Amino acid sequence: MMASSLGWRTFAPFHMNRRGVFLNAVRSNGLSSFPWGHSPWRGTGSFLDPKMKAFLEENTEVTSSGSLTPEIQLRLLTPRCKFWWQKADLWPYSEPYWAIYWPGGQALSRYLLDNPDVVRGKSVLDLGSGCGATAIAAKMSGASRILANDIDPIAGMAIILNCELNQLNPFPILTKNILDLEQEKWDLVVLGDMFYDEDLADSLHQWLKNCFWTHRTQVLIGDPGRPQFSGHSIQHQLHKVVEYSLPEPTRRENNGLTTSTVWDFQP
Repeated sequence: MMASSLGWRTFAPFHMNRRGVFLNAVRSNGLSSFPWGHSPWRGTGSFLDPKMKAFLEENTEVTSSGSLTPEIQLRLLTPRCKFWWQKADLWPYSEPYWAIYWPGGQALSRYLLDNPDVVRGKSVLDLGSGCGATAIAAKMSGASRILANDIDPIAGMAIILNCELNQLNPFPILTKNILDLEQEKWDLVVLGDMFYDEDLADSLHQWLKNCFWTHRTQVLIGDPGRPQFSGHSIQHQLHKVVEYSLPEPTRRENNGLTTSTVWDFQP
């Protein structure tokens, strides 16, 4: 996805390829920089490596504008960050998908903030959490237990920083591919912007069906209309919950996509 001659402006949901978040194994150099190493679970009060924390704070901008959720502050890559413009291969870590607030996640987060009864008192898994916005929205809306899952350990650090920005104690974070692990019972699974690759879409579809049939888990999917999602067989098992018009800054940064939708998965 990341061109070697262009900066972060090459980020766009339709350009994601098989080097995406869930298809990579966690890089060994990433794990070594992640303070809790091979222990993927961590609760509140997590220690952050000071050098990595300083790097993230220096190379991201705190913003709450231009998205569907102005209530949530996030550290993101923006046009005011040097790596937005520099050559992408100068970024020293794995591709920072977590540093973009993707439109599917925005729709899910907006929906949870507007409808707190969906998560209040429930256990919630945020699959492919990225910047952690949807997990944060679930926490703000009263979820009793939250797990943010993203295989990029740098995303885990960013989620902790974003929790602190929003005056929340960090919730547990899992930095392993949860699709490879034994399924746990969740009241609700949320995932945004994850249907960007056909093979991944097939794996997700099967995993989500297992969640539903084994535990009667509710599944909400956020997507702005990517072809890998709109053309997938999962479409026959979806109920549209709500469609949002995207703010102009999000439209510009996502190839002119204009809307994002929350779907209820009902196999």
